[in-house]
Amino acid sequence: MSFPTLHARAEGKPFEHRSCLTPTTAKKLLDAGYPVLVERSPTDPNYSRIFKDAEFEKAGATLVDTNSWETAPDDRIVIGLKELPEADSPLKHTFVHFAHCYKQQGGWEQVLARFPRGGGTLYDLEFLQDSTGRRVAAFGYHAGFVGAALAIKTWSWQLTHPNGEPLPGIETFTDGRGYYNNETELIAQLKEDVAAGEKVAGRKPTSLVLGALGRCGSGAVDLLEKVGCPEIKKWDLPETKDREGPYPEIIESDLFVNCIYLSKPIPPFVNLESLKSPNRKLSVVCDVSCDTTNPHNPIPIYNINTTFDKPTVEVSVEGNGPRLSVISIDHLPSALPRESSEAFSDALLPSLLALKDRTTAPVWQGAEKLFNEKSETLPGGVPAKEV
Repeated sequence: MSFPTLHARAEGKPFEHRSCLTPTTAKKLLDAGYPVLVERSPTDPNYSRIFKDAEFEKAGATLVDTNSWETAPDDRIVIGLKELPEADSPLKHTFVHFAHCYKQQGGWEQVLARFPRGGGTLYDLEFLQDSTGRRVAAFGYHAGFVGAALAIKTWSWQLTHPNGEPLPGIETFTDGRGYYNNETELIAQLKEDVAAGEKVAGRKPTSLVLGALGRCGSGAVDLLEKVGCPEIKKWDLPETKDREGPYPEIIESDLFVNCIYLSKPIPPFVNLESLKSPNRKLSVVCDVSCDTTNPHNPIPIYNINTTFDKPTVEVSVEGNGPRLSVISIDHLPSALPRESSEAFSDALLPSLLALKDRTTAPVWQGAEKLFNEKSETLPGGVPAKEV
Protein backbone atom coordinates (compact mmCIF):
# COMPACT_ATOMS: atom_id res chain seq x y z
CA MET A 1 0.00 0.00 0.00
CA SER A 2 1.22 3.54 -0.74
CA PHE A 3 2.11 5.90 2.07
CA PRO A 4 -0.97 7.88 3.21
CA THR A 5 -0.62 11.56 4.03
CA LEU A 6 -0.64 12.16 7.79
CA HIS A 7 -2.30 15.40 8.90
CA ALA A 8 -1.51 16.39 12.49
CA ARG A 9 -4.29 18.70 13.62
CA ALA A 10 -4.04 21.42 16.25
CA GLU A 11 -5.77 20.67 19.53
CA GLY A 12 -8.96 22.51 20.42
CA LYS A 13 -9.16 21.82 24.15
CA PRO A 14 -8.28 24.66 26.56
CA PHE A 15 -4.97 24.17 28.39
CA GLU A 16 -4.05 21.23 26.16
CA HIS A 17 -0.42 21.76 25.21
CA ARG A 18 0.57 18.20 24.27
CA SER A 19 0.90 16.81 20.78
CA CYS A 20 0.39 13.30 19.44
CA LEU A 21 3.22 13.86 16.97
CA THR A 22 6.48 15.46 18.07
CA PRO A 23 9.22 16.86 15.86
CA THR A 24 11.22 13.70 16.60
CA THR A 25 8.50 11.25 15.56
CA ALA A 26 7.47 13.44 12.61
CA LYS A 27 11.01 13.22 11.24
CA LYS A 28 11.06 9.42 11.63
CA LEU A 29 7.77 9.16 9.75
CA LEU A 30 9.08 11.44 7.01
CA ASP A 31 12.26 9.39 6.76
CA ALA A 32 10.12 6.26 6.36
CA GLY A 33 8.26 7.81 3.41
CA TYR A 34 5.12 9.32 4.93
CA PRO A 35 4.08 12.84 3.87
CA VAL A 36 3.52 14.71 7.16
CA LEU A 37 1.47 17.89 7.45
CA VAL A 38 1.33 19.74 10.76
CA GLU A 39 -1.21 22.44 11.53
CA ARG A 40 0.20 25.66 12.90
CA SER A 41 -0.11 26.02 16.64
CA PRO A 42 -2.94 28.31 17.81
CA THR A 43 -1.71 31.74 18.86
CA ASP A 44 -3.93 31.76 21.97
CA PRO A 45 -1.58 30.71 24.82
CA ASN A 46 -4.36 28.62 26.39
CA TYR A 47 -4.35 26.38 23.30
CA SER A 48 -0.73 26.64 22.16
CA ARG A 49 1.32 23.52 21.47
CA ILE A 50 4.47 22.93 23.52
CA PHE A 51 6.42 22.26 20.30
CA LYS A 52 6.95 25.37 18.22
CA ASP A 53 6.03 25.41 14.54
CA ALA A 54 9.69 25.97 13.71
CA GLU A 55 10.62 22.67 15.40
CA PHE A 56 8.31 20.75 13.09
CA GLU A 57 9.47 22.73 10.08
CA LYS A 58 13.09 21.97 10.93
CA ALA A 59 12.18 18.26 11.09
CA GLY A 60 10.89 18.51 7.51
CA ALA A 61 7.13 18.60 8.10
CA THR A 62 4.93 20.88 6.00
CA LEU A 63 3.05 23.49 8.02
CA VAL A 64 -0.61 24.06 7.15
CA ASP A 65 -3.35 26.29 8.53
CA THR A 66 -4.98 25.56 11.87
CA ASN A 67 -8.20 23.51 11.46
CA SER A 68 -7.47 22.87 7.79
CA TRP A 69 -8.18 19.16 8.39
CA GLU A 70 -11.89 19.95 8.03
CA THR A 71 -11.51 20.62 4.28
CA ALA A 72 -8.58 18.28 3.62
CA PRO A 73 -8.85 15.54 0.96
CA ASP A 74 -10.76 12.50 2.15
CA ASP A 75 -7.79 10.14 2.03
CA ARG A 76 -5.74 11.97 4.65
CA ILE A 77 -5.35 10.39 8.09
CA VAL A 78 -6.07 13.06 10.70
CA ILE A 79 -3.96 12.58 13.82
CA GLY A 80 -4.73 14.37 17.06
CA LEU A 81 -4.79 13.79 20.76
CA LYS A 82 -7.95 14.84 22.55
CA GLU A 83 -11.51 14.72 21.31
CA LEU A 84 -12.72 16.97 18.49
CA PRO A 85 -14.59 20.18 19.35
CA GLU A 86 -18.31 19.57 19.79
CA ALA A 87 -20.23 19.70 16.52
CA ASP A 88 -22.86 17.75 14.62
CA SER A 89 -21.26 17.63 11.18
CA PRO A 90 -20.49 14.19 9.68
CA LEU A 91 -16.83 13.17 9.59
CA LYS A 92 -15.33 11.77 6.38
CA HIS A 93 -11.70 11.13 7.27
CA THR A 94 -9.84 8.41 9.13
CA PHE A 95 -9.10 9.79 12.60
CA VAL A 96 -6.58 8.84 15.26
CA HIS A 97 -7.29 10.40 18.68
CA PHE A 98 -8.86 9.86 22.10
CA ALA A 99 -12.59 10.19 21.42
CA HIS A 100 -14.00 9.17 24.83
CA CYS A 101 -17.14 7.64 23.34
CA TYR A 102 -16.74 3.87 23.74
CA LYS A 103 -17.72 3.59 27.41
CA GLN A 104 -21.12 5.27 27.13
CA GLN A 105 -19.83 8.53 28.54
CA GLY A 106 -22.21 11.45 28.48
CA GLY A 107 -23.07 12.37 24.87
CA TRP A 108 -21.28 9.34 23.42
CA GLU A 109 -23.99 8.68 20.82
CA GLN A 110 -23.62 12.10 19.21
CA VAL A 111 -19.81 11.85 19.15
CA LEU A 112 -19.63 8.34 17.72
CA ALA A 113 -22.42 8.74 15.15
CA ARG A 114 -20.54 11.52 13.35
CA PHE A 115 -18.04 9.02 11.93
CA PRO A 116 -20.36 6.56 10.13
CA ARG A 117 -22.58 9.46 9.07
CA GLY A 118 -19.66 10.84 7.04
CA GLY A 119 -18.13 7.52 6.05
CA GLY A 120 -15.19 8.15 8.37
CA THR A 121 -13.35 5.79 10.68
CA LEU A 122 -12.13 6.25 14.24
CA TYR A 123 -8.96 4.61 15.52
CA ASP A 124 -9.28 5.42 19.22
CA LEU A 125 -5.88 5.80 20.84
CA GLU A 126 -7.17 4.41 24.12
CA PHE A 127 -7.86 1.06 22.47
CA LEU A 128 -4.80 0.52 20.29
CA GLN A 129 -3.47 -2.80 21.56
CA ASP A 130 -0.60 -5.14 20.79
CA SER A 131 -0.92 -8.92 20.36
CA THR A 132 -0.98 -9.43 24.13
CA GLY A 133 -3.87 -6.99 24.62
CA ARG A 134 -1.67 -4.30 26.17
CA ARG A 135 -2.08 -0.70 25.06
CA VAL A 136 0.68 0.31 22.67
CA ALA A 137 0.89 3.84 24.08
CA ALA A 138 -0.57 5.60 27.09
CA PHE A 139 -0.13 8.77 29.12
CA GLY A 140 -0.77 6.87 32.33
CA TYR A 141 2.62 7.43 33.96
CA HIS A 142 2.55 11.20 33.56
CA ALA A 143 -1.14 11.35 34.49
CA GLY A 144 -0.36 9.74 37.84
CA PHE A 145 2.76 11.87 38.24
CA VAL A 146 0.96 15.17 37.69
CA GLY A 147 -2.12 14.03 39.63
CA ALA A 148 -0.04 13.31 42.71
CA ALA A 149 1.73 16.65 42.21
CA LEU A 150 -1.55 18.56 42.29
CA ALA A 151 -2.65 16.54 45.32
CA ILE A 152 0.50 17.65 47.17
CA LYS A 153 -0.01 21.24 46.07
CA THR A 154 -3.64 21.19 47.23
CA TRP A 155 -2.72 19.68 50.62
CA SER A 156 -0.18 22.44 51.22
CA TRP A 157 -2.56 25.13 49.98
CA GLN A 158 -5.32 24.01 52.35
CA LEU A 159 -2.98 24.25 55.33
CA THR A 160 -1.50 27.61 54.38
CA HIS A 161 -4.90 29.10 53.41
CA PRO A 162 -7.24 28.03 56.24
CA ASN A 163 -9.88 30.57 55.17
CA GLY A 164 -11.16 28.06 52.60
CA GLU A 165 -9.78 29.78 49.51
CA PRO A 166 -9.59 27.17 46.71
CA LEU A 167 -6.34 26.31 44.96
CA PRO A 168 -5.90 28.80 42.11
CA GLY A 169 -5.24 27.85 38.52
CA ILE A 170 -1.95 26.28 37.53
CA GLU A 171 -1.01 29.41 35.60
CA THR A 172 -0.55 31.09 39.00
CA PHE A 173 2.42 28.82 39.69
CA THR A 174 3.95 28.75 36.19
CA ASP A 175 4.46 32.42 35.32
CA GLY A 176 1.14 32.49 33.46
CA ARG A 177 2.04 29.62 31.11
CA GLY A 178 -0.36 27.02 32.44
CA TYR A 179 2.25 24.24 32.33
CA TYR A 180 5.69 23.35 33.69
CA ASN A 181 8.70 23.51 31.40
CA ASN A 182 10.07 20.26 32.79
CA GLU A 183 9.98 17.84 35.70
CA THR A 184 12.87 19.55 37.48
CA GLU A 185 10.92 22.80 37.71
CA LEU A 186 7.84 20.99 39.05
CA ILE A 187 9.74 18.96 41.69
CA ALA A 188 11.57 22.01 43.01
CA GLN A 189 8.32 23.90 43.48
CA LEU A 190 6.60 20.96 45.17
CA LYS A 191 9.42 20.54 47.69
CA GLU A 192 8.74 24.11 48.75
CA ASP A 193 5.02 23.29 49.02
CA VAL A 194 5.73 20.26 51.20
CA ALA A 195 7.93 22.35 53.49
CA ALA A 196 5.24 25.02 53.81
CA GLY A 197 2.55 22.44 54.64
CA GLU A 198 4.80 20.60 57.06
CA LYS A 199 5.47 23.83 58.91
CA VAL A 200 1.72 24.15 59.64
CA ALA A 201 0.83 20.48 60.15
CA GLY A 202 4.01 19.41 61.89
CA ARG A 203 4.39 16.45 59.51
CA LYS A 204 4.41 15.45 55.88
CA PRO A 205 1.27 14.03 54.27
CA THR A 206 0.39 10.35 54.16
CA SER A 207 -0.95 8.92 50.90
CA LEU A 208 -2.81 5.96 49.50
CA VAL A 209 -2.31 5.19 45.81
CA LEU A 210 -4.83 2.72 44.38
CA GLY A 211 -3.53 0.94 41.29
CA ALA A 212 0.05 1.47 42.42
CA LEU A 213 1.49 -1.29 40.23
CA GLY A 214 0.20 0.12 36.93
CA ARG A 215 1.60 2.86 34.72
CA CYS A 216 -0.49 5.56 36.34
CA GLY A 217 0.07 4.39 39.89
CA SER A 218 3.81 4.08 39.43
CA GLY A 219 3.88 7.69 38.25
CA ALA A 220 2.01 8.82 41.37
CA VAL A 221 4.32 6.85 43.67
CA ASP A 222 7.44 8.20 41.93
CA LEU A 223 6.25 11.79 42.35
CA LEU A 224 5.47 11.36 46.04
CA GLU A 225 8.86 9.81 46.69
CA LYS A 226 10.72 12.44 44.68
CA VAL A 227 9.20 15.28 46.73
CA GLY A 228 10.08 13.57 50.01
CA CYS A 229 6.70 12.11 51.03
CA PRO A 230 7.47 8.37 51.26
CA GLU A 231 4.68 7.36 53.66
CA ILE A 232 2.55 5.75 50.95
CA LYS A 233 0.13 2.85 51.02
CA LYS A 234 0.73 1.25 47.62
CA TRP A 235 -2.46 -0.66 46.90
CA ASP A 236 -3.30 -2.86 43.98
CA LEU A 237 -5.31 -6.02 43.39
CA PRO A 238 -3.90 -8.00 46.37
CA GLU A 239 -5.16 -5.34 48.80
CA THR A 240 -8.69 -5.20 47.38
CA LYS A 241 -9.55 -8.57 45.82
CA ASP A 242 -10.92 -10.10 49.03
CA ARG A 243 -12.51 -6.94 50.45
CA GLU A 244 -15.27 -4.60 49.42
CA GLY A 245 -15.19 -0.83 49.75
CA PRO A 246 -15.56 1.70 51.13
CA TYR A 247 -12.06 1.31 52.54
CA PRO A 248 -11.29 3.00 55.89
CA GLU A 249 -7.59 3.17 54.97
CA ILE A 250 -8.47 5.73 52.31
CA ILE A 251 -10.18 8.15 54.63
CA GLU A 252 -7.42 7.70 57.22
CA SER A 253 -4.82 8.96 54.70
CA ASP A 254 -4.29 12.64 53.89
CA LEU A 255 -4.17 12.05 50.14
CA PHE A 256 -5.95 9.50 47.97
CA VAL A 257 -4.80 9.09 44.36
CA ASN A 258 -7.10 6.84 42.33
CA CYS A 259 -5.45 5.24 39.32
CA ILE A 260 -8.09 2.57 38.68
CA TYR A 261 -10.70 2.60 35.93
CA LEU A 262 -13.56 0.13 36.30
CA SER A 263 -15.70 -1.23 33.50
CA LYS A 264 -18.22 -2.90 35.78
CA PRO A 265 -19.98 -1.84 38.97
CA ILE A 266 -18.39 -2.61 42.34
CA PRO A 267 -18.88 -1.09 45.80
CA PRO A 268 -17.32 2.38 45.93
CA PHE A 269 -13.80 2.97 47.17
CA VAL A 270 -15.08 5.91 49.20
CA ASN A 271 -18.51 7.52 49.51
CA LEU A 272 -20.20 10.32 51.41
CA GLU A 273 -21.29 8.01 54.21
CA SER A 274 -17.77 6.73 54.80
CA LEU A 275 -16.49 10.31 54.96
CA LYS A 276 -18.49 10.85 58.17
CA SER A 277 -15.99 8.74 60.09
CA PRO A 278 -14.41 10.51 63.09
CA ASN A 279 -11.09 9.02 61.95
CA ARG A 280 -11.08 10.94 58.68
CA LYS A 281 -7.80 12.62 57.78
CA LEU A 282 -8.53 12.63 54.07
CA SER A 283 -8.38 16.16 52.66
CA VAL A 284 -7.46 15.62 49.00
CA VAL A 285 -8.73 13.13 46.43
CA CYS A 286 -7.12 13.06 43.00
CA ASP A 287 -9.25 10.91 40.73
CA VAL A 288 -6.82 10.42 37.87
CA SER A 289 -9.29 8.15 36.03
CA CYS A 290 -11.98 10.85 36.33
CA ASP A 291 -14.65 9.12 34.28
CA THR A 292 -17.17 11.42 35.91
CA THR A 293 -20.08 10.44 33.69
CA ASN A 294 -19.32 6.73 33.89
CA PRO A 295 -22.15 4.92 35.71
CA HIS A 296 -19.49 2.78 37.41
CA ASN A 297 -17.60 5.70 38.97
CA PRO A 298 -16.12 4.23 42.21
CA ILE A 299 -15.74 7.65 43.86
CA PRO A 300 -19.32 8.99 43.95
CA ILE A 301 -18.55 12.05 46.05
CA TYR A 302 -18.40 14.55 43.17
CA ASN A 303 -19.96 14.88 39.72
CA ILE A 304 -17.93 17.36 37.66
CA ASN A 305 -14.53 17.40 36.00
CA THR A 306 -12.19 20.12 37.14
CA THR A 307 -9.79 22.09 34.96
CA PHE A 308 -6.32 23.55 35.16
CA ASP A 309 -7.74 27.03 35.76
CA LYS A 310 -10.04 25.65 38.51
CA PRO A 311 -8.23 22.51 39.65
CA THR A 312 -10.40 21.50 42.60
CA VAL A 313 -14.01 21.08 43.61
CA GLU A 314 -14.99 21.11 47.26
CA VAL A 315 -16.98 18.27 48.81
CA SER A 316 -19.48 19.07 51.56
CA VAL A 317 -18.74 16.62 54.38
CA GLU A 318 -20.54 16.17 57.69
CA GLY A 319 -18.45 16.17 60.84
CA ASN A 320 -15.39 17.97 62.13
CA GLY A 321 -12.71 16.62 59.81
CA PRO A 322 -10.57 18.68 57.44
CA ARG A 323 -11.97 20.33 54.32
CA LEU A 324 -12.04 17.98 51.36
CA SER A 325 -11.07 18.87 47.79
CA VAL A 326 -11.28 16.68 44.67
CA ILE A 327 -9.06 17.00 41.61
CA SER A 328 -10.60 15.45 38.47
CA ILE A 329 -8.75 16.87 35.47
CA ASP A 330 -8.99 14.66 32.40
CA HIS A 331 -5.74 15.74 30.74
CA LEU A 332 -3.31 15.90 33.64
CA PRO A 333 -0.17 15.12 31.58
CA SER A 334 -0.61 18.45 29.79
CA ALA A 335 0.99 20.10 32.81
CA LEU A 336 4.24 18.42 31.67
CA PRO A 337 3.53 18.61 27.95
CA ARG A 338 6.96 18.17 26.41
CA GLU A 339 8.06 15.12 28.40
CA SER A 340 4.68 13.40 28.32
CA SER A 341 4.28 14.00 24.56
CA GLU A 342 7.75 12.66 23.78
CA ALA A 343 7.15 9.48 25.81
CA PHE A 344 3.71 8.85 24.31
CA SER A 345 4.64 9.62 20.71
CA ASP A 346 7.76 7.46 20.90
CA ALA A 347 5.69 4.50 22.16
CA LEU A 348 3.09 5.08 19.42
CA LEU A 349 5.64 5.40 16.60
CA PRO A 350 5.87 1.69 15.62
CA SER A 351 2.11 1.63 15.13
CA LEU A 352 2.14 4.87 13.14
CA LEU A 353 4.83 3.43 10.89
CA ALA A 354 2.41 0.57 10.13
CA LEU A 355 -0.41 2.86 8.94
CA LYS A 356 0.41 2.16 5.29
CA ASP A 357 -0.48 -1.47 6.04
CA ARG A 358 -3.49 -0.68 8.21
CA THR A 359 -5.76 -3.09 6.31
CA THR A 360 -3.61 -5.97 7.56
CA ALA A 361 -1.63 -4.62 10.56
CA PRO A 362 -3.17 -6.19 13.72
CA VAL A 363 -3.06 -3.01 15.80
CA TRP A 364 -5.10 -1.05 13.25
CA GLN A 365 -7.35 -3.95 12.29
CA GLY A 366 -8.25 -4.43 15.94
CA ALA A 367 -9.02 -0.73 16.31
CA GLU A 368 -11.23 -0.72 13.21
CA LYS A 369 -13.06 -3.86 14.34
CA LEU A 370 -13.81 -2.22 17.70
CA PHE A 371 -15.01 0.95 15.95
CA ASN A 372 -17.44 -1.08 13.86
CA GLU A 373 -18.67 -3.00 16.89
CA LYS A 374 -19.24 0.17 18.90
CA SER A 375 -21.00 1.81 15.96
CA GLU A 376 -23.46 -1.07 15.92
CA THR A 377 -24.44 -0.24 19.52
CA LEU A 378 -25.68 3.22 18.53
CA PRO A 379 -29.41 3.72 19.15
CA GLY A 380 -31.11 2.66 15.93
CA GLY A 381 -27.97 0.91 14.69
CA VAL A 382 -25.25 2.24 12.41
CA PRO A 383 -26.49 5.44 10.75
CA ALA A 384 -26.45 5.61 6.98
CA LYS A 385 -23.73 7.63 5.29
CA GLU A 386 -25.00 11.10 4.47
CA VAL A 387 -24.58 12.29 0.91
